[in-house]
Amino acid sequence: MILLQRRSLLAIAAVVDIALHARPSPVAAKLLAARHELPPRHLETLLQALVRVGILKGVRGPRGGYELARERRKITAGDIARAAMQDAGEDALGPLPQSRLIDDVIGPEVASASEAFLAVLDGVTVEELCRRAQAKAVFGESGLDGDFTI
Repeated sequence: MILLQRRSLLAIAAVVDIALHARPSPVAAKLLAARHELPPRHLETLLQALVRVGILKGVRGPRGGYELARERRKITAGDIARAAMQDAGEDALGPLPQSRLIDDVIGPEVASASEAFLAVLDGVTVEELCRRAQAKAVFGESGLDGDFTI
């Protein structure tokens, strides 16, 4: 069972993809979406949320796209997951039920488990995920050997 929301998984994958492909030029959302077999509009709001929190930087223009806003060793999977969850728009689900069971028992347990889960993700950097992706050649061998220090 995967505990992360689909949106958070996609956000982490997008940031790692950008970290691997953003040199020498930014990664266009259209190319990123194509690599992950998604419609480009599906990614735009997620990428903009990552820009707002300072994980990505948007570059305008005909050769624009997205690149990392910080060094990849300074971005954790936890940072990315939190940014994706903040912008997830849970308001569409409606308000939480008014329940002492949720308030006093279930809510605190779920909050504690969520914090423990995110704490583990805080120990995983984009740098580490990039190294794993390169070792497994997930995008093939070509063009991913450069130095990505910002």
